[in-house]
Order: sequence, then C-alpha cells, then structure tokens
Amino acid sequence: MRLMGYRGGPQIQSMIPLTSMVKKLMIANVAIWVLLQVILEGFILDKPYLSYYFSLSPMRVVEDYFIWQPFTYMFLHSTSSLWHLIFNMLMLWWLGAELEMRWGSRFFLLYYLVCGVGAAFFYIIFVFGFSFVTGRMIGLLEAPVIGASGAIFGLMLAYGIIFGERIVYFMFLFAMKAKYMVMLLGAIEIFTIMTSGVDGRGGVSNLAHVFGLLSGFLFLTGWTRWQRRKSQKSGQRWGRKLKLVVNNEDDGERGPKYWN
Repeated sequence: MRLMGYRGGPQIQSMIPLTSMVKKLMIANVAIWVLLQVILEGFILDKPYLSYYFSLSPMRVVEDYFIWQPFTYMFLHSTSSLWHLIFNMLMLWWLGAELEMRWGSRFFLLYYLVCGVGAAFFYIIFVFGFSFVTGRMIGLLEAPVIGASGAIFGLMLAYGIIFGERIVYFMFLFAMKAKYMVMLLGAIEIFTIMTSGVDGRGGVSNLAHVFGLLSGFLFLTGWTRWQRRKSQKSGQRWGRKLKLVVNNEDDGERGPKYWN
C-alpha cells in the first residue's frame, strides 16, 4: 500500500517515519518470533510449548484459566510462513506511525492493545456462543489463534477515520480514499466468513480481523463520548465560577470586563 498526499493534492508520500512506540512493538514482535518461537521452541525445545501456553485458545482461556492469552497471542506469529510476520509489521509501520504522531505514544499503545485484546475477547464469546447454538466448531474452541492482525485491523479503522480523505493504493494498483479502503477490506472479511465459514479455513482467522475493527470502533466511540462528557462537565463547573466585574468609574469607554 503506497500512501499519497492529503486533501490538497495527490503527491506521493515517499517517507513514512518510524516512530518510537511503533519501533518498540516491531522489535518486540520480531525478537519473540526469532528468539523464542524459531530458536527456543523450534530448535532447542522442539516442542510447541510457547504456542500451547501463549497462543489464543478459547477452551484454555475458559477451562484452564489461561487469562493472559488474549494479550500474548498478538505477539506470536506463524513459523511456517515468514510473510505472516512481515506483512503485519509492515502494516503496523505504515498505519501506526502517523497515528502515533497524531495521538502520542501512550494513547497509541493503549488503542493498539485494546484492539488486540478486544478482538480476542469478542472471538472467544462468539466461538463459544456459536458452538453452543449450532453444536459446531468444537475444534475451533481449541484451535490456537496467533498474530497481530486483530490489532492491525483496529489501526486500519482509526486510519480510515482520521485520514479518510487521503488517497491510497489498494493492492498497489487501485487508487481510492482511505475510508473506502477500510470499508472494502471490512466487507471482504465479512464476505469471506459468509462464503468460507467461520472456522478460519486456510489458516486465517477472519473473525479476529472483523472483531479488531469492531473493538477499535467501540473504543473510539466510547472514548470520544467520555471526553466530550468530561469537557461539558468541566465547562459547566467553570461556568458556575464566572463572575461579572463591572467598574464603570475606571474603565471609561472600554466597557465592562469579564473575569474567570
């Protein structure tokens, strides 16, 4: 995906900065993949201990109380396909850098983690609910989910909202506004679930992607309303403290003054 200019024109943005928190997240993901998954788990231990304890398995979260898995799963990636890690890190860089510059590192990290963890919790609830209602997907209750894609799709939603009018190249070929790209990708994920099933055929958890979008939307909506309510309460509180001071003798033609 190549990024182009803002509303003012279609100039190509040739440099995307590597911001502080994005860099730290990328280093953490790559280090965990290389040192722990490939070397420790793959060569030294030769058993999938990390995957068992730290990937997202709905059954283990509920029955074995592996309550850390909705957090840890987003830092693990497939060892059978390097592209899984590369694609997620590129998307983290392309989408996250500008969001971090707009929001600041602390709020960016909060949003990233909320989207990843939120996607995991919605995934667990949906899988158990669907399995209970239909009697299907028993295997999916135990199948592990890994990867930062849920959090990445949350970043994609925020990018489409904040930089919605920016022109991007979808699949490096089709120019469109960022907000339409997000809508298109969300529709593709939903259509894939409807046509291929909710069991993540092909090794891709489309459910986690959709729930990453949902988590980002709910968080941004709730945060905006909370900040707006705080602002209104603050304005009302200060409004009650306002005093009108009129000094007609000294002010002359300058008129009355308003003091806080």
